[in-house]
Amino acid sequence: MKKCYLFLMILLTSSLVKAQKKNSLELGLNLGFNNSYLQIGQNSYNTTDVLYALNLGFSSEYYFSHNWGLKVKTIYDQKGWANGSIDINGTQYDGIDYKLNYLTIPIMANWHFGYYNQYYLSFGFYEGILLNATAANIDVKNQFNLEDKGVAFDFGFKLPIARHSAFFVEFEGQSSFLDVYNYHIGDDYLMQRASLNIGVNF
Repeated sequence: MKKCYLFLMILLTSSLVKAQKKNSLELGLNLGFNNSYLQIGQNSYNTTDVLYALNLGFSSEYYFSHNWGLKVKTIYDQKGWANGSIDINGTQYDGIDYKLNYLTIPIMANWHFGYYNQYYLSFGFYEGILLNATAANIDVKNQFNLEDKGVAFDFGFKLPIARHSAFFVEFEGQSSFLDVYNYHIGDDYLMQRASLNIGVNF
């Protein structure tokens, strides 16, 4: 994972250095439908059940050229997993949804392509700050790591609706490389999240 992180950082840096400046800024707002779960260890098939939730995002992109930009997002991100278990007063309960809400900030290189540059592919990294965590309406924030980091990417399509605005649909993914828990013995529990977003650029 560290090698992947280093490779993407080098690719991001070299792409932006080579690009010729276009000097334009584009903003965006989106609403998304999330699905998230925990991957246990390095085995991608050993996972928890999926939790469905929402995200609300704001983005800004600075164009270095006609095809390349640097995109930064700020997302209120609802993550977690379904059908976990929790100990309440010495009694174990199963089928509990764990709901973890984050402020997530992805920083990504954004490549625009297609005849009218209507398609885009973004890749980079994200930093997440845990805002709150609940299970069965019980505050369990102290069980979890307050920080989340990982790889972020999205693929989208823009449809112009006015001279300086466009409607967009995108698939967005996040893959963490930090254990979601503060401390435990055994494999790491890594948050995985995908979403389908719709929004407007202006």
